[in-house]
Amino acid sequence: MTNSKISVPEAISIILIVLAAHTLVSLPKSLLNITGSATIINLLYVGIILFFLILLIVKLYKNFAGQDIIDISNFLGGPIFQRIVGMLFIFYFIFSSSILLRNFCECLKTVYYPMTSLFFILLTFIIALCISNGFSFSVTTKINLIILPIIFVSILFIFFANNQNLSFENMTPILGNGLFNTFVTGLGNLGAFGGIIFLYFIPPYLKEPKKFKKVAMISVGLAIIYLIICVAIILLTFTFLLKVDEIMPLYSAARYIEFGSFFQRLESILLLIWIIGMACYFSITLHITMNIFKKITNIRDSKPLIVSFALLMLSISLLPPNYAISKYLETTIYPYLVIGIGFILSTSILILAYLKKRKSKEFIENETMD
Repeated sequence: MTNSKISVPEAISIILIVLAAHTLVSLPKSLLNITGSATIINLLYVGIILFFLILLIVKLYKNFAGQDIIDISNFLGGPIFQRIVGMLFIFYFIFSSSILLRNFCECLKTVYYPMTSLFFILLTFIIALCISNGFSFSVTTKINLIILPIIFVSILFIFFANNQNLSFENMTPILGNGLFNTFVTGLGNLGAFGGIIFLYFIPPYLKEPKKFKKVAMISVGLAIIYLIICVAIILLTFTFLLKVDEIMPLYSAARYIEFGSFFQRLESILLLIWIIGMACYFSITLHITMNIFKKITNIRDSKPLIVSFALLMLSISLLPPNYAISKYLETTIYPYLVIGIGFILSTSILILAYLKKRKSKEFIENETMD
């Protein structure tokens, strides 16, 4: 168990920064590609399903207070199974964060630094990660808690500042490409809520473990609202973005904000805020990855591994030969990883561990009665 304890707001911000990071690059556009004009309705539908799933997770976690999914895996299948699950999560965190790092830096290069080598832009983030993870985890979470509301406000600002461009006709047809696409195929949009995976690692960090349910429910509620607003900005403002492969759609929407000749280039300020938010996300992901590795290898201190894991992220981010492939990995492969590892695997582990613990309790009670 880590000695870096965090408050409820800090825990919520950890979960939401994942969603924020992905929406700043291409997530809203990816959702629109799947369900079209019905995306907002689809997100409400998926959100209801997600709430029930979270209620199940919270109920199962009551039997494992203060433990994360790696600890529960050890209880369920022993050290070998724990290592297998741990390596799957390490793969997920390193892969998803590396690909997002690559795509975000590609966008920065295209928008602001066309003459700068992509390697040096990536390296800047890697150096920042190494420095930030040298401090206590609580330092990163406190900075994240400050920057996340600013990111949320920036998204609201983009939405309301573009009010003259909003066209609710873009929501028609209401069911997009049909009922099946909206409510069956559209279930794949559960993959947009990747921050839920961080829920499985929050309990050991909480100052008040009993408030885990509060963290989970508030996080899901805010995530749904935030994602709907992001999608609404793209859907209601720019219909052409549904057909054009636009880089950073939310940034493009920010560029259309006009407040006269005095206030110009506001998107540059927003991008600076988003860069800080991205750095927080990568730093948190790296910390949790090292903590998983620490548990499955039983090493005392994971800090000497900061540079190694950071360089691993850099190496993986450089593997895709071009932006098209790295974007495909983020928009197509990543959601399936979220659903497979974050929902199916993790929930299955919790259910089986719950049944095992319940069975062991019944066995002890029967032995006592005999």
